[in-house]
Parts: sequence; structure tokens; C-alpha cells
Amino acid sequence: MVNLLTILTGLVCLLLMLVVLIQNPKGGGIDSTFGGSQANQMLGASRSTDMIEKITWGLAAALFALCVLTALAVAGSGTPGL
Repeated sequence: MVNLLTILTGLVCLLLMLVVLIQNPKGGGIDSTFGGSQANQMLGASRSTDMIEKITWGLAAALFALCVLTALAVAGSGTPGL
């Protein structure tokens, strides 16, 4: 159980890093390096920015929840000798 939670935490961390790197630091939307012009044309600049921001907040919340669950799983495993 702890191994699964650890792997999920790592995957969420990687996804969160990618999503943060995609964001434009000036708040302009998806960076053009990652195909942002197509996403801005398809969704509009404000919608793509909102979508990326919602994904970022969702991944941050998932990371927080996974960290708490992992800590509870480790504490509840009752491994003697620690």
C-alpha cells in the first residue's frame, strides 16, 4: 500500500512540475514552446490559462492528499524497531 502511494506521489510530482513549466510567468497562457498557439486558438487565451491553473491547483491538492495518506499509511503499518 505504501509503495503504491509513493509511486502515485511521484507521478503527481512529475505532472505538477510539467504543468508549472508550461505556464507563462507573465500570466499570458500556455507557453508557445509547447504548442501554445494552437491551444490558444482552439480554447482562447483566457480559457487555456484557466484550464492550466485549475490543473495546477488540482495536482497540488492531490499531492497534499497523497502526502497525508502516505504518512497515515506509514504510521499505521506498525513496523516495530523504528
